[in-house]
Amino acid sequence: MDLLMILFSLLISYLIFKIWKRIDSKRDQNCYILDYQCHKPSDDRMLSTQYSGEIIARNKHLRLSEYKFLLRAIVSSGIGEQTYAPKVYFEGREERPTIQDGILEMQDFYIDTIAKILERNKLAASDIDVLVVNVSMLNATPSLAARIINHYKMREDIKVFNLTAMGCSASVISVDIVKNIFKTYKNKLALVVTSESLSPNWYTGNNRSMILANCLFRSGGCAVLLTNKRSLSHKAMFKLKCLVRTHHGARDDSFNACVQKEDELGRVGVFLDKTLPKAATRAFVDNLKVITPKILPVTEILRFMLCLLLKKLRGSPSKGSAASNVGQAAPKAGINFKTGIEHFCIHTGGKAVIDAIGHSLDLTEYDLEPARMTLHRFGNTSASSLWYVLGYMEAKKRLKRGDRVFMISFGAGFKCNSCVWEVVRDLNVGESLGNVWNHCIDNYPPKSILSPFMEKYGWINNEEDSDTFKLSKEMV
Repeated sequence: MDLLMILFSLLISYLIFKIWKRIDSKRDQNCYILDYQCHKPSDDRMLSTQYSGEIIARNKHLRLSEYKFLLRAIVSSGIGEQTYAPKVYFEGREERPTIQDGILEMQDFYIDTIAKILERNKLAASDIDVLVVNVSMLNATPSLAARIINHYKMREDIKVFNLTAMGCSASVISVDIVKNIFKTYKNKLALVVTSESLSPNWYTGNNRSMILANCLFRSGGCAVLLTNKRSLSHKAMFKLKCLVRTHHGARDDSFNACVQKEDELGRVGVFLDKTLPKAATRAFVDNLKVITPKILPVTEILRFMLCLLLKKLRGSPSKGSAASNVGQAAPKAGINFKTGIEHFCIHTGGKAVIDAIGHSLDLTEYDLEPARMTLHRFGNTSASSLWYVLGYMEAKKRLKRGDRVFMISFGAGFKCNSCVWEVVRDLNVGESLGNVWNHCIDNYPPKSILSPFMEKYGWINNEEDSDTFKLSKEMV
């Protein structure tokens, strides 16, 4: 009997040890954000209303109707006049850029952000174990990742990834790469560098589905420092809870919704097809189907299912889809996302995109304020825009310990990527000296965010609408 008791005790001890070891190993797989640094270009690159009109007017291929089309698009975009553009625009060379212009634009960005984030965290470049760089529209040789390694003299054994052509959703993809590396390697520091190169990508033609991209994007970028070191968890800002990637590249209409190609005269640009809003909708809905059970309490899921069942029994049509058309009014999802999420970090693709996601998730103006203000102050900075939105929340002292932040982004392909971060500790703007909003946060939100473009070019909206302009309003 004593022998059986001893064997039983050993078995229990062994099981407890195995369970503890499994839990302990998973703790080493956690993905934390230690710090992040958004880029604020120099004031001489600030793009005023007046100068935006001048840049558009410099395109000699535009007829009056196309000039008006671009002005109408920018009036509706929600973008202010304190956004930034590459130096090549101010030198009047946007139609004759070189690859060196793109490289120098990226160099200005990464030297600024990486240097600040390393200094603030008292780290040397040699401390970085993993480097992930995502810039969609610039594929230089050597790669941008290699240029960063060379500039900072990083270690020879650094694990490096250089992503191109992944679109506005690339920074979440970069985080996913880091998260999966952390599952295998313990005690690592990772640096995600996310931006977009505008200098070599100005479209010089007059195809309306391609010139629209000239109005949407602005200069920016962000460096994000991540770790799975347990010893640094108390210093972390955020902890990754879950991440879901949805890719509809197998669908031809989704695949062709946003494509870089040549127009009829051989001029390269990004073509935005009329199927883009529907492609974004499908990707958004499918992404929500996967991530919703991961982020909401069981009680809310059961309530929603019960409501659907009752509607079905009563014979009323279901309104369970999360969105109908990004860029148009979307039906509400019927799920209360605020039961599991406190803050919503929405990609600043344009005013109508923010409106549609806000409507479909039943969000308030308070929830949408960070995305709207980011669009107004910094514009659409592609994959880095999410981090400017997050910075706004931090600067406004909204982020408290235990809060959850839902990031939502879209990208060519077509894809929708999303993730949820948990705030590890109260974040006060005083301790985050590198927050890009610190210099102007007291001015936001302004009493009125009437677009300066509306004041100058608002008369354009009195012109007769066209199908293409309707598409532009869905995009922006």
